[in-house]
Amino acid sequence: MEQDLIILDELNGKEAAVLLRSNKLEDCFFSLTDERILTPENIYNGLIDRTVKGQGGAFIKLPNNTNGFLRNSKGLKLGEKIFVQVTGYPDEGKAIPLTNKIMLKGRTVIVTPFAKGINFSRQIKLEHEKLRILDALNSIFPDDLDFGIIVRSVARQSRSEEIQNEAKSYINKAKKILSGEEKKPTQLVQGSSPHELALREWRISDDIKVIYNGFEDYGILDKLESLLNPKVEAGLGTIFIESTRALVAVDVNTGKDFSLTSGLKANLNLARMLPRQLRLRGLGGQIVLDLAPMPKRDRKLFEIELTRAFTADPVDTALVGWTPLGHYEMQRKRERVSLESVLKS
Repeated sequence: MEQDLIILDELNGKEAAVLLRSNKLEDCFFSLTDERILTPENIYNGLIDRTVKGQGGAFIKLPNNTNGFLRNSKGLKLGEKIFVQVTGYPDEGKAIPLTNKIMLKGRTVIVTPFAKGINFSRQIKLEHEKLRILDALNSIFPDDLDFGIIVRSVARQSRSEEIQNEAKSYINKAKKILSGEEKKPTQLVQGSSPHELALREWRISDDIKVIYNGFEDYGILDKLESLLNPKVEAGLGTIFIESTRALVAVDVNTGKDFSLTSGLKANLNLARMLPRQLRLRGLGGQIVLDLAPMPKRDRKLFEIELTRAFTADPVDTALVGWTPLGHYEMQRKRERVSLESVLKS
């Protein structure tokens, strides 16, 4: 079995990172070509600029005459200072999506300044693992700690000292952020770069090898450019993934085999493949699946397979359900840079 590789390099003079699994692209992170666009994880001290009663949200004034949109504006007053974090890339012509639930992400822990308590990833199930990590955290923090900590799944195989050091570092960072007295909109934290994200999110064990400046040696550009083709040969049919201004359309074809059994197999195959394909292409927003014909009774099988596949995917995706015309709708967070925008810049 080939070793997983994290390859850190540049594209068009900007940081880029890919994860190779068995010489196959599994994930990628890219830098924005337009530096004026605010990136996810950025944290700001903003000002309430305008509330939108019908949408239950508020526009937040950010630095450089930029506006973001915060969905929950309950209890907020015009002109009030507020800490916000960018959650994703905006749809064209829309405001930057924001949250006031600040999260400082590390490799083993996430610090939440406005949510107290210690919580664990659902993947940490064994009690002895939880107790070991709790002992490590309780030994360095008081019971009345004002911040919360979410323990990430990678902490299972991390040393207690590593968890402690990272938790200390991010709590000190949170204290520094909240102690600021700036009254005008100010950037407080720059979101992680592609190289930082790769080492944080993909280096889940010491067995994963990190390679610098290896795009040419591993033919990465050719692999990425092949993803610009909307056609995906899926073995059990053909899939077309096309991004439009309004939505991402996914079409499943079974070729000359029009049987319902073939349709079900092709649709189940799509369910398994789709998270990776969307991840590599950096696609998000509204996604509509035009599936191959299959019996209505088999829709549940498709839903189970789709749920299983997206549960393991790192990008938040809401599986909305079926339309009256038999399409399946999803809503995916726009937290990745579009591959097309990177390669065509």
